Amino acid sequence: MPPILFFLLALLSEVVGTVAGFGSSVFFVPLAGLFFDFHTVLALTSILHVFSNAAKLVFFGRHIEWRLLVLLGLPSIAAVIIGAYLSARLEFKFTELILGLFLISFSVFFLVRPRVKLSPTALNAIAGGGIAGFLAGLIGTGGAIRGLVLAAFDLEKNIFVATSAAIDSGVDFSRMIVYLGNNFLGRDSYWYVPGLFVIAFAGSYAGKVLLSRIEQKNFRRIALGFVLFVGLITLGRFLQQITR
Repeated sequence: MPPILFFLLALLSEVVGTVAGFGSSVFFVPLAGLFFDFHTVLALTSILHVFSNAAKLVFFGRHIEWRLLVLLGLPSIAAVIIGAYLSARLEFKFTELILGLFLISFSVFFLVRPRVKLSPTALNAIAGGGIAGFLAGLIGTGGAIRGLVLAAFDLEKNIFVATSAAIDSGVDFSRMIVYLGNNFLGRDSYWYVPGLFVIAFAGSYAGKVLLSRIEQKNFRRIALGFVLFVGLITLGRFLQQITR
């Protein structure tokens, strides 16, 4: 597939990820899998997220909820390092199946049961942060879990995006170091990095504009709809591969 299509899909992922509040990886990982092997996808995802988090903190930084940043952020950073190291040492033949089923199950459950929420406790925040970080390191995306935890605290949408991005900053920088240290990104793929930098800021700004036009009551439903769509694409890709 042509590189321009990859960059367009990356831009779409960034815009949608900003609006959804889950971060772009939940969309970018399965879409980038159309172009690259899994380890390259992990490396490019972490790089895009490092740039994306910087952009979101520029646009939304004043809205951070600092208590949640500590409760979710510290266990996320610790767990993402463990997950990233495991991803370098384990062979995942069914990564797309696991990722697709996870995204579909997560989104369908909360679309059908929209009133179900976690209790807004410190314990849930710590546990959710750890699980989200571990999945981010292992399969490239944990934003959906973190989004569920943040949703339990009924945050205003700008606070939701800002706090999620602040947590992601430490998570993604940590896993990027592990991925690059294990040579996940080949030298022939380094030229994608400047384009991802531009996309991160352009997509975050476009998402910020769209976010200002979305009513709070529709915010969660739209985000879950995006997650379901990407999950179906991911599962379909896996089924196509095993039936060839």
